[in-house]
Amino acid sequence: MRWSHHLPRAFWGPGLGRSLQPADESIPFVTHWNWALKGQCPLGPPRAFVRHYGSSVGSVPPPGRHEQLFRSISTAEAIQRHRRNLAEWFSRLPREERQFGPTFALDTVHVDPVICESTPDELLRPSSELALDHRPPLARLPTLALSQLFDPDACGRRVQTVVLYGTVGTGKSTLVRKMVLDWCYGRLPAFELLIPFSCEDLSSLGSAPASLCQLVAQRYTPLKEILPLMAAAGSRLLFVLHGLERLNLDFRLAGTGLCSDPEKPEAPATIVVNLLRKYMLPEASILVTTRPSAIGRIPSKYVGRYGEICGFSDTNLQKLYFQLRLNQPDCGHSAGGAGVSATPAQRDNLVEMLSRNLEGHHQITAACFLPSYCWLVCATLHFLHAPTPAGQTLTSIYTSFLRLNFSGEMLDSSDPSELSLMAYAARTMGKLAYEGVSSRKTYFSEEDVRSCLEAGIRAEEEFQLLHVFRWDALRFFLAPCVEPGHRGTFVFTVPAMQEYLAALYIVLGLRKTTLQRVGKEVAELVGRVGEDVSLVLGVVAKLLPMKALPLLFNLLKVLPRVFGRVMGKNREAVAQAMVLEMFREEDYNNDDVLDQMGASILGMEGPRRHPDEAPEDEVFELFPMFMGGLLSAQNRAMLAQLGCPIKNMDALENAQAIKKKLGKMGRQALPPSELLDHLFFHYEFQNQRFSAEVLSSLCQLNLAGVRMTPLKCTVVAAVLGSGRHALKEVNLASCQLDSAGLRTLMPVLLRARKLGLQLNSLGPEACRDLQDLLLHDQCQIATLRLSNNPLTAEGAALLLDGLAGNTSLTHLSLLHTGLGDEGLQLLAAQLDRNQRLQELNVAYNGAGDAAALALAQAAWKHPSLELLHLYFNELSSEGRQVLRDLGSTAAGRAQVVASLTEGTAVSEYWSVILSEVQRNLGNWDQGRVRRHLELLLRDLEDNRGATLNPWRKAQLLRVEGEVRALLERLGGPGN
Repeated sequence: MRWSHHLPRAFWGPGLGRSLQPADESIPFVTHWNWALKGQCPLGPPRAFVRHYGSSVGSVPPPGRHEQLFRSISTAEAIQRHRRNLAEWFSRLPREERQFGPTFALDTVHVDPVICESTPDELLRPSSELALDHRPPLARLPTLALSQLFDPDACGRRVQTVVLYGTVGTGKSTLVRKMVLDWCYGRLPAFELLIPFSCEDLSSLGSAPASLCQLVAQRYTPLKEILPLMAAAGSRLLFVLHGLERLNLDFRLAGTGLCSDPEKPEAPATIVVNLLRKYMLPEASILVTTRPSAIGRIPSKYVGRYGEICGFSDTNLQKLYFQLRLNQPDCGHSAGGAGVSATPAQRDNLVEMLSRNLEGHHQITAACFLPSYCWLVCATLHFLHAPTPAGQTLTSIYTSFLRLNFSGEMLDSSDPSELSLMAYAARTMGKLAYEGVSSRKTYFSEEDVRSCLEAGIRAEEEFQLLHVFRWDALRFFLAPCVEPGHRGTFVFTVPAMQEYLAALYIVLGLRKTTLQRVGKEVAELVGRVGEDVSLVLGVVAKLLPMKALPLLFNLLKVLPRVFGRVMGKNREAVAQAMVLEMFREEDYNNDDVLDQMGASILGMEGPRRHPDEAPEDEVFELFPMFMGGLLSAQNRAMLAQLGCPIKNMDALENAQAIKKKLGKMGRQALPPSELLDHLFFHYEFQNQRFSAEVLSSLCQLNLAGVRMTPLKCTVVAAVLGSGRHALKEVNLASCQLDSAGLRTLMPVLLRARKLGLQLNSLGPEACRDLQDLLLHDQCQIATLRLSNNPLTAEGAALLLDGLAGNTSLTHLSLLHTGLGDEGLQLLAAQLDRNQRLQELNVAYNGAGDAAALALAQAAWKHPSLELLHLYFNELSSEGRQVLRDLGSTAAGRAQVVASLTEGTAVSEYWSVILSEVQRNLGNWDQGRVRRHLELLLRDLEDNRGATLNPWRKAQLLRVEGEVRALLERLGGPGN
């Protein structure tokens, strides 16, 4: 799933490429036109917006009737109410858009896609050539702005009917939606009245007769009183017919008779045909949008201009879209208001990294041609870098993305099977995707694609469906590869889409051999009739010598159970492959799957593999994540809306097979990145009971070195936060944690016996969260390591308040936390507030003799403290000697470790001190460490000269060698 290997031509652009839903529904945007708009709300000032390739602002009315036609006050008020209702209706955002902030509105970030004027000759090209042709649109005919759609053609003729077509994902619905809003806000002065129709809505009426006036009045109540004036509006009346592929039109006179009366009831298809014929309201302007396969349903003689919606063929349009959407002021807020908003600098950095990657990789730039894929990029980046809305997963983003583009879409409205477009894509593209995952390849030859598309096709109707799919949707999923060395091959438009479709192919139960398909049918048949036949033959056998036949049919009744076991073995094999893929450690770039996805979009920072190196196997770590995510109830509900239902029994059996294999692999000790992948799988699955059973044996959470973003903190907290068993150790060292991350992880940290938070740059503000953690009545932490964090004395004061009320902590490490003299004095004054502490490490904190001595004296008085670490502080020789002398008289009390020696002997903690130095050489001030080591070396040499005991001399020489080795690593004199 690395873009650095294959950045398919993923058209990642602005609009949703498809219809939008109301605020609390999951219904496609275009179906909102099915209902009448009755509410009234003030239109308000128009929002600021950005347009490229022209704008409707400043468009000039066509020649002829320039004066306002609807002069009366009542008529003007009716049109104004119509504008307000349309604006309210078309401004509603789907659930998927609310993640970008509470004030987000599409008209503030809209960028017009490129529209290229086309000709009938272009449309007559063979479908095989069209299927995967990606010639740059700018190399064709000139581009058109929205304001130019109804301009006179090259011969000066007036254009009354415009057909805009584009494949799935090019932004037809978003473009129409923006055009309607432009008219509502007065940015389309060429038209006094705009009436949008959804062809999906009209097709749902069937052949039930209704007049044009009735259709308008039912949907747009304020227009009832001005319907008689429609004929007088002429070209300043604009009908918008969106999604013409949903209507079966017959322009033959024998099939559809002529009708010029807007008040005469006819079938909706008849009214549309006569509008397009210019037989009904001949002066009206008409804008039609459709998929390429349905262009031929309108004879070209009735069309004044064809325009192909080509998406974002210009990189500047892609960049503008990302800047507008990702730089929203409240883009960093979660839906519920929780979380920390991203700063402007962070948002700018995100856009800059994405822009650099667009400029540096031709495949990802080609991918961003499709506006709908631009939405997917923004949604994925928002998921990875902003506070995550509750319940949102990566799988749900991809499922929502497909729902926005395919919901309600049938493959061919003229086909009686009414097969959904997404179901057909899952069967064909899913097969290709799974074959690629199973054979570990992402590049496909034309023969590979053809074999998957044409597999099992025998009837003419099936070839027709394939023809429609190639025209309308194949470019949405596949793109020609532009990488050197792979010319002539195809890749999935987005790398992760291959893994998603492969997982969908499995969970839908589409992966069946011929034997399995036939065996299932036979098993079901035998299971239904076997019992009845056995009963009949049992009666007959009492009269005739046929005792063997009932036995035979009893054996046949076992067949369904045998087949069920065979299918179970097949599911277990898939689950085994999935689990192995999840826990696979590749040699190069073994980051966790979330970091890999972020790098694939934003680009790899740092060194890359040399081009001459041998290529490595492709990695499909998202495949198991999508497998789990698609089995969740939320995604199954969305898939059902797409015509891809997952049966409850299939979901249960797949989950059981995965649990069986995952339980075995999950007991192994996993590297931190693979452990996070394991937790992310459970997060995608969204099943608390399943996760609790599988993770019940997890005792150590080692995520050291994993960059814990807000999303990863949410993942860990969501999966492990509701568990009941204690965690022996939680290691979050070098995870770039902050205060917000600590708060998110609080439910997990409460269950830890040992908690490691070293090297996280936690400051005093984080100590307030640590204080809350220590004071929590469910806190089980016995060992807390906070070394190498800039806590300072201010943070120490907060920690001391937490220690005072804590009853579980016994070991606390504050090594190299910037406490200084003030921090150690605070500890000395308040150490007795905690009566359970056994070990305290305040080494390397820049404290002087007085503070160290005060803390040592407090330690000797403490009832439970056994060990105090003071080495590598700014102690003089006299100060260390005072500590030794006082320590020798404090028998039975805490031992203070301030040096490698104790008198003339080696300290029993010398290895602990040197191991700490070795672990932290890369993080500590090397000059300061060198100075301390030189003092320790001099101390060792003096003690070796002062003792006559050969055993002690040998020990001192050994430790001297270790210190000299460390000095050599630091570039200091080793001898």
